[in-house]
Amino acid sequence: MSKRKVKETHMPVGECISQVQMILRERFCHQRLPEKPVGMESQHKHLLELLRRTAVHGESNSVLIVGPRGSGKTMLLNCVLRELLEVKDVNKNVLPVHLNGLLQTDDRIALKEITRQLNLENVVGDKVFGSFAENLAFLLEALKKGDRSSSRPVLFILDEFDLFAHHKNQTLLYNLLDVSQSAQAPVAVIGLTCRLDVLELLEKRVKSRFSHRQIHLLSSLSFIQYLDNVRSQLSLPQDFPDTKFYDEWNDSIKTLCEDQLVVDVLQSHYNSSKDFRSLHLLLMLALSRVSASKPAIKPTDLLEASRVCMVDSKANILHGLSILELCLIIAMKHLNDIYEGEPFNFQMVHNEFKKFLQRKSHSIHNFDKPVVIKAFEHLQQLELIKSMDSSTAKIQKEYQLMKLLLDHSQIMEALQKYPQCPTDVKQWAMSAFG
Repeated sequence: MSKRKVKETHMPVGECISQVQMILRERFCHQRLPEKPVGMESQHKHLLELLRRTAVHGESNSVLIVGPRGSGKTMLLNCVLRELLEVKDVNKNVLPVHLNGLLQTDDRIALKEITRQLNLENVVGDKVFGSFAENLAFLLEALKKGDRSSSRPVLFILDEFDLFAHHKNQTLLYNLLDVSQSAQAPVAVIGLTCRLDVLELLEKRVKSRFSHRQIHLLSSLSFIQYLDNVRSQLSLPQDFPDTKFYDEWNDSIKTLCEDQLVVDVLQSHYNSSKDFRSLHLLLMLALSRVSASKPAIKPTDLLEASRVCMVDSKANILHGLSILELCLIIAMKHLNDIYEGEPFNFQMVHNEFKKFLQRKSHSIHNFDKPVVIKAFEHLQQLELIKSMDSSTAKIQKEYQLMKLLLDHSQIMEALQKYPQCPTDVKQWAMSAFG
């Protein structure tokens, strides 16, 4: 590792650790935009060229950025916008409008937000028009320059684009895409979505006004690059005040990333999710275990952090169940094995539970049927079991077909961790899973 030409200074270990945690926490929590998105060069070039044509030449466009969560859709768009707004004339003229399907749940709210972001509240005043289209046309007309011959380009960014397809008659999408197809005003509509089938959600009239340009983001990051990223994310910057601690910390991070246990943990995370938000959470949890008495991240810290990150939420729910509810789940597992995964109903589960009480149990008293029904309904509320009857015909609760949404390992883990679980219940469970 290259030595730095910095004046040697030494700080107490506790102070160094505080400084390290402050630097790395800021890095993990306040994600800054990279200079250029890595592995997305062609997508970056395509989107930049498209938006430049709207911003500089007044050409209307529409495009969808499609990719799984955490694949870098927002980062790519923000990098392009940053680059675009660095151009002097563009910065003065372009008006970005950010809408989100989770926030703007109907067209009225969306129009209000468009008005607010374009700073046109004073222009609109108390004017009320007959339709969304007339309102939008009025807003775009208000953006025209003094000579009224040309309008300022507007970039409509629709995050969670698929949710706008659920608005009544898809009016917002229809009008925005209609404007982007006509010569009314220079407008670019940029949609961001996780859904690959998003075009199937659009009505025919909306689809016909969309340009059908799509930019797909599928991570091409290799595990070696992922590992390099972990190393760089955990390394200290060159301007760290204590030079000796800087060298020791960065050397320890290099050694850490070569440890086989750490490589296995990171490989598991890489296989399940390549996005950096989940990686930053893992590294943050590992960092929180560092202290003045333990001034380095150990392989076991990453292993423990991984366990917390990848905790099974359903298995966690099982730990809080009553012993009766746990017995009902074991009875369901018995039925699953006997009938090879076929659905069951409450009556079958109750009969199985009663058989256990009569034959094997000395620790559990006989519950009244209404109490058992209540426990069964609670399992349904927790979504550990699911009703298979989609028909609206009224079926008695006891005879509604159900399916168990848990697997062998989840139930066994819950039994192992269950405080003071009766031995006969464990034995009954083992006979079900044998």
